[in-house]
Amino acid sequence: MNLKFISALILLSLLSLTTTTSLDPCASQSHDSNLNVIPIYGKCSPFNPPKADSWANTLINMASKDPARVKYLSTLVGRKTITSTPIASGQTFNIGNYIVRVKIGTPGQLFFMVLDTSTDEAFVPCVGCMGCSTTTFSPNSSTSYGPLDCSVPQCGQVRGLSCPAGGSGTCFFNQSYAGSSFSAVLIQDSLRLATDVIPNYSFGCINAISGGSIPAQGLLGLGRGPLSLLSQSGTHYSGVFSYCLPSFKSYYFSGSLKLGPVGQPKSIRTTPLLRNPHRPSLYYVNLTGISVGHVLVPVPKHYLAFDPTTGSGTVIDSGTVITRFVEPVYNAVRDEFRKQVSGPFSSLGAFDTCFVKTYETLAPPVALHFEGLDLKLPSENSLIHSSSGSLACLAMAAAPNNVNSVLNVIANLQQQNLRILFDTVNNKVGIARELCN
Repeated sequence: MNLKFISALILLSLLSLTTTTSLDPCASQSHDSNLNVIPIYGKCSPFNPPKADSWANTLINMASKDPARVKYLSTLVGRKTITSTPIASGQTFNIGNYIVRVKIGTPGQLFFMVLDTSTDEAFVPCVGCMGCSTTTFSPNSSTSYGPLDCSVPQCGQVRGLSCPAGGSGTCFFNQSYAGSSFSAVLIQDSLRLATDVIPNYSFGCINAISGGSIPAQGLLGLGRGPLSLLSQSGTHYSGVFSYCLPSFKSYYFSGSLKLGPVGQPKSIRTTPLLRNPHRPSLYYVNLTGISVGHVLVPVPKHYLAFDPTTGSGTVIDSGTVITRFVEPVYNAVRDEFRKQVSGPFSSLGAFDTCFVKTYETLAPPVALHFEGLDLKLPSENSLIHSSSGSLACLAMAAAPNNVNSVLNVIANLQQQNLRILFDTVNNKVGIARELCN
């Protein structure tokens, strides 16, 4: 046989072997700690979008869940409460917007968990769970699984604690999440994030859910509390992480979650990270103003001011779809935007400022002014288009009108194609332009 032909066959075989064994486009890279951040309805996600005829309608459906999310953020407090929410079988519909691929246990069991910067605890559905999806964690199949009882410190740190007064027995707890609720037991096992393994990770093993907002394959909490990923990883990540969220339209692409100080941007603009002892999980920043075009929108300062007592201020959140301002702030921004575009205007789902697309060239840019940092949003971060493409809408809205509507929430649509850096040790948030897709 011709020597060149044999060499070509060997090379082809090697290339085929390399491709099939090492190139998984949905897996995180094997050489670092970065995790792929996947849009909930992207190609690498196991979840299918709700029946909708367009990406725009899917986004409108996702944004319709925001009021429950914002209300949930507004009610997060530092004290532990015992909830008595009834738990029953419910429809499991995942409304989380970005997921990461992790493995739990030994050998690792694969889960696509929702990324949530405003929650501390991680939780996954477990075998036998009522109302959960078919993907569940099996503790008995893991050699590194360990039960936790009421006597361990972690049990005293979980919200919704329901331990007996004597402090013994299984660590049961109930929690609400974005309008739904679940019951769980606190357990521990190994958590694998790309090449990193966090041993003895404490998380909730869900045994029943009620409502349709509990993420179908669980949630990974990246908040600031004692049971969050940052806290449980000790010095491994030095209290630092960043993410880059791809556009929801990026079906074939994923962003990245960088854990730890290594590989973070060397030059990045920062703003102080504020801490609210009454809402310790949330990432507060000092939003000082909002511009529409060249106009600094006149907004009374107390609607933006950080106040730990009332919980008011501005948070950056990965789980809310469109940025929500308290009603007086949003109305002022909307009115100035309408003045510069000069309508007529119509509504579409959560969006009340939609206009004929031919007027899009008149749409002014929106800029968010933080202490020490100005963020001018490109049009893809501030406008959404209708399914027919005939309308463009301002992709922001008012916070739900209830007694707790004191929070401004910078949501993930406005964060797309930006590197958002959280440094909890040096108390700063960095923002840099990056193509995440």
